[in-house]
Amino acid sequence: MLQVKDIKKSYTTGEFTQVALNGVNINFRENEFVAILGQSGSGKTTLLNIIGGLDQYDSGDLIINGKSTKNFKQGEWDAYRNNSVGFIFQSYNLITHLSILDNVEMGMTLSGVSASEKKKRALEVLEKVGLKEHTHKKPNQLSGGQMQRVAIARALANDPDIILADEPTGALDTETSTQIMDLVKEIADDKLVIMVTHNPELAEEYADRIINFRDGHVVNDSNPYEEYEEDHNYQLKKTSMSYWTALKLSGKNIATKKWRTGLTAFAASIGIIGIALILSLSNGFQKQIDLFQNDALSEYPIIVSKQAMNMDEEALKEMRSNSPTRSKEYADTDEVVLYNPEESNIRHTNNITQDYIDYLNKIDKDLASGIGYTRVVGMNLLRDVDGKVQLVNFNADSSSSSGAMAGGLSSMSNAGLSSYPVSTSGSINEYLKKNYDVLSGSYPESTDELVLVIDNKNRVDQSILKNLGFDIADKDGIDFDEIVGTELKIIGNDDYYSETEFGNFVPNNDYDEMIGKAARTLKISGIIRQKEDTQVATLSSGIAYSDKLVEEIIDLEQGSDIVKAQKDSDVNVMTMEKLDDTTKQSVLSYIGGDSMPQMIFIYPTSFESKEKIVTYLDEYNDGKETADKIVYTDLAQTMTDMTGGIMDGITIVLVAFASISLVVSLIMVGIITYISVLERTKEIGVLRALGARKKDITRVFNAETLIIGMCSGLLGIGIAYLLTLPTNIILKDMTGLSNVAQLNPIHALALITISVVLTLLGGALPAKWAAKKDPVEALRTE
Repeated sequence: MLQVKDIKKSYTTGEFTQVALNGVNINFRENEFVAILGQSGSGKTTLLNIIGGLDQYDSGDLIINGKSTKNFKQGEWDAYRNNSVGFIFQSYNLITHLSILDNVEMGMTLSGVSASEKKKRALEVLEKVGLKEHTHKKPNQLSGGQMQRVAIARALANDPDIILADEPTGALDTETSTQIMDLVKEIADDKLVIMVTHNPELAEEYADRIINFRDGHVVNDSNPYEEYEEDHNYQLKKTSMSYWTALKLSGKNIATKKWRTGLTAFAASIGIIGIALILSLSNGFQKQIDLFQNDALSEYPIIVSKQAMNMDEEALKEMRSNSPTRSKEYADTDEVVLYNPEESNIRHTNNITQDYIDYLNKIDKDLASGIGYTRVVGMNLLRDVDGKVQLVNFNADSSSSSGAMAGGLSSMSNAGLSSYPVSTSGSINEYLKKNYDVLSGSYPESTDELVLVIDNKNRVDQSILKNLGFDIADKDGIDFDEIVGTELKIIGNDDYYSETEFGNFVPNNDYDEMIGKAARTLKISGIIRQKEDTQVATLSSGIAYSDKLVEEIIDLEQGSDIVKAQKDSDVNVMTMEKLDDTTKQSVLSYIGGDSMPQMIFIYPTSFESKEKIVTYLDEYNDGKETADKIVYTDLAQTMTDMTGGIMDGITIVLVAFASISLVVSLIMVGIITYISVLERTKEIGVLRALGARKKDITRVFNAETLIIGMCSGLLGIGIAYLLTLPTNIILKDMTGLSNVAQLNPIHALALITISVVLTLLGGALPAKWAAKKDPVEALRTE
């Protein structure tokens, strides 16, 4: 039951102003056909608005099944229109980009009817109005009568209590009008049908009851019905449009404007393309830098040196922390600060102990590929050259691969002897295999096997081969085969040194006798050269041997007479000169009496593992006094900070410039969405009439911008990816670097997300405007 009573409404249109419905008390029965006859559009419009619940009221009441609507909220009016009222408009008001089936289903969609049930009901009502075979057509493919039948089907589909027919035959010819009116009359057998018309003949022929309006007043009611019964249990089912429905509705609208949508998405994607290319190049160049850095890790190890260093306390803290994120603190004063450097100066010497060596040996093998040691140990070497035994007079230093790299940290690079680290896995030749090619012979398989290192032009200092006993007179080169297989004999201290009557030790000169007592035999197993893809040479040209060999020689000489004597003496047992503690330690190291290294080189497996190694080294210093702490130098960090900082800075600046186009895209999307709102104004009115809430209207247009943003992001990423192909070809020709432009999938996803967010922001304001549109005014829009 529906009752209208005491409604006063101020209303303004282009033609009529201040139309009011005063002193009205009208009850409507179920299952009756009521014709509302108005003198002009005034009466028709006012009552239609009131019953349809499309507007708010100044005062008065509308009673629905005994429930007053006086305090209805906006959402309740939306639910009322959806649950209780079906509209048949004079101008059909079908949504043109939807199919006939979708138009009929729309009211049920807002009611939350399941997809299967919705389709079943829609087909039933379309069959009832004779349009079942036209379900997939669009409204513009139908005649006027067929479109009105679709409007009737839509009104019936949600099974409303009331059918409001606004001049249902106003736009039809006589024959079609008769068919439509017969159909409306049939509907009135089950429902209350209120038809607003200016045609008295039509009203007399079909209506059970005729109410005449003039100037907002009821002047006659042919069959008044006064019974009224309150029922406060009347409940409305709230309407709701799902995001998926909003997406489908907007998607079908966008599909009718493919070119405009495509151009909009392309224009909005330009900024995404620019940023994607910048990030792909930055990512690619950073990978190239990382590749170079990883190759150079063996050249830029973490170095621990026993050498004394003069530094102030702040410098010592910075070297200990060695954090890549650490930055200097700058004073903010207007005066010069005076200080005495001598007061804060510290002479720090790393006290490398066996405890520290053991600590280093516990480093995770996945973090460090190898640990090299520099030990100043004299090797007593002899060689038999064609039956003549001669001394191999190399400098006594032995080193890890630091000479060429460290720029003169020690003199062993000029000596022709250098050592390479044994890998943490225990492999003798893993380091050499990774960084050097064998030109002749083979990689060492044991500590007794040596290699000859030559430079990229196959050169080696001639004095090295001369010291080895090769005849170099009047020669420009020596065949590999003459060198590979060369054997050297190591002579123990007890056979090499003799104690004189004065208590000092001197080298023996009887080489023939000594060679027969050789402690072990060394052999040159191969000739090696730095690999072409290794950026910096680590071993100096000359003879290279394993760190392990030095350790074995030290173990061999620990019990020798000269070592024992030197440990017990404060003078040099060879020169008889007075020694201080530091010099004594050096002499002991030289003769194999001290295993503590002068320098330690830790080779990380990657830059990421290097940071973990640095943390591991810092943990050793925790809780120790300054004098007992071990300071290390991370040469690779300087390069990392420089290259990483430069690349990040360039990337940020370029992305900032490219982002300007994103702002332009945001504004453009806002304009396009506003145009879409203007184009779809009538659709907004139809959706509101069917019970859509304001937030549903907002959702529809947000869904449209979401689709545009997604298309824009995907299009931008797709085009950017395609552009990386010619970009890589050009960069290959210009720089020789392959596959530089590489778009990170995470960056791609982030840019698509940014595209969606920006388009949603751009369309948010127009979407709000759309939701605030007056539904009656929206329905009048052409």
